[in-house]
Amino acid sequence: MRHGVMTVILLAGLSVLASCGTGQAGERKAAGGNNKGGDEMQQLEKVVKTEREWREMLTPEQYRITREAETESAFAGKYLDFKGKGTYACICCELPLFSSEHKYKSGTGWPSFWQPGQAGHVAERDDSSWGMRRIEVQCARCDAHLGHLFTDGPRPTGLRYCINSASLNFVPEEK
Repeated sequence: MRHGVMTVILLAGLSVLASCGTGQAGERKAAGGNNKGGDEMQQLEKVVKTEREWREMLTPEQYRITREAETESAFAGKYLDFKGKGTYACICCELPLFSSEHKYKSGTGWPSFWQPGQAGHVAERDDSSWGMRRIEVQCARCDAHLGHLFTDGPRPTGLRYCINSASLNFVPEEK
């Protein structure tokens, strides 16, 4: 009986992951967002640097998180309780990623957003590290690891982009 319950739980979890629109393992998919410039997604020119170049421009924590896909400690990130109005950009390449309009308090210990700020700027890929299946969120231009995507967010999307503060730079809204 116990084995049957675990199978049902596992299948339900896989069903949730499948409903997120990811493809096969490792496949990258551009995430939607509020595309103020129209419906067509723009092609982004990739930013590619050597490991040495990344290490020279980033702090050790930023490098560990964005280039080695690590995670900052819960409840420790500088943007967790930050309430400024503006845009959160990639710390590695300055691509605008999330809007403060889409940020909410999830209680999970990391800044959370219910959608990206602009279509095509955030990419998703399957992540099976740590013995579980998750959806990794990356910068679509430089492949920086940002965090993970979960399906327990608020309406209207039901999504929670759980993002490391160290992967972001806040750009205040111009008045």
